[in-house]
Amino acid sequence: MQEPTPHIAATLKTLRAAQGWSLDRASHVTGVSKAMLGQIERGESSPTVATLWKISGGFRVSFSLFFDQASIQGAPPDNAATAVLEDAAAGMTVTPLFAFDPDLCFEMFLIELAPGACSESSPHEPGVVEHVVVLEGALDLGLDGTWNTLSTGEARRFAADREHGYRNLGDRVVRFHDVIHYPST
Repeated sequence: MQEPTPHIAATLKTLRAAQGWSLDRASHVTGVSKAMLGQIERGESSPTVATLWKISGGFRVSFSLFFDQASIQGAPPDNAATAVLEDAAAGMTVTPLFAFDPDLCFEMFLIELAPGACSESSPHEPGVVEHVVVLEGALDLGLDGTWNTLSTGEARRFAADREHGYRNLGDRVVRFHDVIHYPST
């Protein structure tokens, strides 16, 4: 797996510079501490998936922007693993299948949750919609604090501008696709 930290660091620096934001301002907008943002920008820390979602939401950019786009778009299938983001502590692996498409305003991921894993997400910007399709296992999908189980082959679409989460209460890995649609700009 290619280490995503250098690309994430450069992307965060570029976004902050484009906005003209200090680390204090970026921290306020994203909900990520100033110290953590500084460590990420310097390449001293690789953010968790949850932290990266907070950063992308605060800057109002797609999540896949933080992946090296060359490793997603046009890459041969046998090289797809170069874009993987593993969050071992959370038991979550995120693989971008389609990077953000500005014409269609969507991106698509393959997400894997280890047994016992739980990932809760802050609300995305207004108008963001997620489509989740379970490929293997049973996924608990939490919306506004209420959890519902989706089995293999089941799907759900929901407004992602509210608290939501994914968890795996089973004893095997859960795999699902997550398609995220952003409002057109």
